[in-house]
Amino acid sequence: MSLTLEEIQNFKGKYPKQIWPLFFSEMWERFSFYGMRGMLTVFMVQQLLMDEKTANLQYAATQSWIYALTFLGGFFADKIFGFRKSLFWGGILMIIGSIILAVSPKSLFFIGISFTIVGTAFFKPNISSMVGKLYKDGDSRTDAGFSLFYAGVNLGALIGGYLCIAVANGNLFANFIPENLRWNFAFGFASIVMIISLLTFTQTQKMMGDIGVSPLQHVTKSRKNMYEWSTYIGSVLIIPIIILMVKNVEYTKWFMYLIGPASIIYLIYEMRNFTVSENKKLIAAIIFMLFSIGFWAFFEQSGGSLALFASGNLKDTLFGVKSFLGIGIDAQGVNNSANSLFVIIFATLIGMVWLGLGKLKIEPNTVIKFGLGFLFLAGGFYIFYLTKNYADSSGKTSLEIFALGWFVITFGELCLSPIGMSVMTKLSPAKLQAAIMGMWFLASAYGQYFAGILGANIAEASENSTNLQKLFTYTEGYKQLALYALVFGVVLILIAPWVKKLMQDVR
Repeated sequence: MSLTLEEIQNFKGKYPKQIWPLFFSEMWERFSFYGMRGMLTVFMVQQLLMDEKTANLQYAATQSWIYALTFLGGFFADKIFGFRKSLFWGGILMIIGSIILAVSPKSLFFIGISFTIVGTAFFKPNISSMVGKLYKDGDSRTDAGFSLFYAGVNLGALIGGYLCIAVANGNLFANFIPENLRWNFAFGFASIVMIISLLTFTQTQKMMGDIGVSPLQHVTKSRKNMYEWSTYIGSVLIIPIIILMVKNVEYTKWFMYLIGPASIIYLIYEMRNFTVSENKKLIAAIIFMLFSIGFWAFFEQSGGSLALFASGNLKDTLFGVKSFLGIGIDAQGVNNSANSLFVIIFATLIGMVWLGLGKLKIEPNTVIKFGLGFLFLAGGFYIFYLTKNYADSSGKTSLEIFALGWFVITFGELCLSPIGMSVMTKLSPAKLQAAIMGMWFLASAYGQYFAGILGANIAEASENSTNLQKLFTYTEGYKQLALYALVFGVVLILIAPWVKKLMQDVR
């Protein structure tokens, strides 16, 4: 018998049982996503023969579209599909895209990437929204639930982020995979795990009660089918447009100039239907989104400038070891997965800390948590800057110190990202929740876009340099990012009392 929403939300203990299938479905989807993400910039430089500046800008365009379209994915889930059907359709498109990349990554690169972009738009914002629906408004366990869910995200990112690039570089399965097919197999793993993700979700839907069903239950079947098939066809027809936009970074720039203001106008239009109290909360949500842009602009150097830094300036040894359990140490893999490993270790602990502080009534509010996130981010990038002190004459530096930087940044991410998803569900009215979650990921799109621009500027400054000169240029850039992050963090902490008033009863 199907559970009611009240029965689901009245769970005992720390976590609802429905969170586990969502956890595993998201885990495998993130394996696919982060596995490909960790390869993009290096693949474009090594296989598509782009220069590092161009690769950074191309990476920015690719990642910006992945996150930007989540706003539309949230909109169609709210108005037509519901969360469940959006997840299924998005998963199908992502599988097609990753199979295309596995077949011919060089010649079909932009086609495969464009399928995954549109698929992610339907998948990503809606699974997060389903997690939010498992909790009643004001449930103090919500942050802990999102922290656990975020651990699932990072378990997938850990495995996929390391495995895919290690296969591509020949540090894993080299005895079984021919050298000329390494990139094909690396992209191929992404398609296999995406199939597992989709099966995990479809086979556990009965546990979800009515969460995520289509909002068109009240209309006739023929009209419902018309809306749904129009969305299916439209999402396929948009793929050639995405191919064009992603290949031409100038088009992406103009899109980014338009989509942000358009989403704000849409939100203002919707705000006329809500109370003053609800609208104050929505203003607070916008403030969090704006600051998150800065956070992701720095953090997402991981897939751009830091990926190239790892490729050229980090040693492939960790504490003097070149391999572990037969797996070669891969500096790019460490860059892709160290953060995820630390999240897995500490996410539940941080969630328990928030719960403990909440019981003592001394838990910091969300604004302070965001501010702390920036302070940790500043500390991590300053450590990246300090890696210059450990470089040899060839421009290779310590992978251990670099990993320490990710260790510090991880605590910043845990203060901001899972809490950010949670607060979006708390601050948004039920009818607008998926769209607000989409706007949260749209803010990430802007972060990705600016991350690419920052990385491109660093790459341009190091053009025609020796490897040692390149190391000093890159680390000096990371020092500047550390200072900017520090300023953002201090500002957030200073304005915390004002934002807290806008949030009212939401912590």
